[in-house]
Amino acid sequence: MRFIVISIKKYFFTVLFLLFTLTLILFSSTNLSAAQNGLKLWANSVLPTLFPFFIATELLCRTNFVQILGKFLNKFMKPVFNVPGESAIAIIMGIISGYPVGAKVVCNLYDNKICSKSEAERLLAFTNNSGPIFILGSVGVSLLGNVQVGKILLISHILSSLIVGFIFRFWKRNQVDLTFRNYKSESKELIRISNLGEILGDAIKKSISTILLIGGFVVLFSVIISILSSLEILTNLAYFLAKFGIPYELSLSILTGIIELTNGIQVASTTYLAFPLPCLLTCSFLLGFGGFSVLLQVFSIIAKSKLSIKSYFYGKTLQGILAMFLTLILI
Repeated sequence: MRFIVISIKKYFFTVLFLLFTLTLILFSSTNLSAAQNGLKLWANSVLPTLFPFFIATELLCRTNFVQILGKFLNKFMKPVFNVPGESAIAIIMGIISGYPVGAKVVCNLYDNKICSKSEAERLLAFTNNSGPIFILGSVGVSLLGNVQVGKILLISHILSSLIVGFIFRFWKRNQVDLTFRNYKSESKELIRISNLGEILGDAIKKSISTILLIGGFVVLFSVIISILSSLEILTNLAYFLAKFGIPYELSLSILTGIIELTNGIQVASTTYLAFPLPCLLTCSFLLGFGGFSVLLQVFSIIAKSKLSIKSYFYGKTLQGILAMFLTLILI
């Protein structure tokens, strides 16, 4: 038994990626179409929406705006979320911009010596959220055709994230970062006229790197969902869950949304007229959780900073569950 476990650990990723390569060849026509659709989604929606926010957050973290914000909000942020007042920028940008800007801002704060490692991990748990444009516009108006429903989903999404932030104030509460005492003295140089061009160029380079990374994940997960659909894995799992009383379409939307948020929301929206309440609860959970596509995007963003992904995963799972209950109460 021990030999089998060791063998699985040793060869798991080798077998997994060999199978992935094989399915790319077997379902090349559908995969090509899925990759093209993912690339169009990135170019038409993700790139113009997120790229300016990435540049803005990079520049803001090199000004004294974050410090000014910290002075005003430290008395609130510290007792409620157990993070410095400067980290309020992560909450604000995470709410108004959408996935994965919140995680990027947290990394900027940590890399610029504004918060400690434990504080950055607390922030990761609740500052990376779906944006209001996506929830109100794409989900509420375009997919569900109901502005009021979009507002309910947005309110429950924001409230659940703040509740998660309060709960995670206890994350690694007693852990002291010994290097944090020298953070402020080591912080990066602020923007001045003399270094504006250099810092602006650096911000654009970092933003391009991040947005290209996100584009790669969008295309990759579009192909993965296409492969799972071609193999009928998702459909068979959905039929299995339907035996326990969960409607097939909702089961399919949950399974798809856990993998990739946008596709899951789109599938769930087709059930709105037949199952309005279960549909909204499903959408609310998926918006809060974000899907494994976003999780891996965050994982890739925080990798260089060596922050733990655990707080993010636990926080988003809890947020999805809380968002469902809040949506039910608001309805």
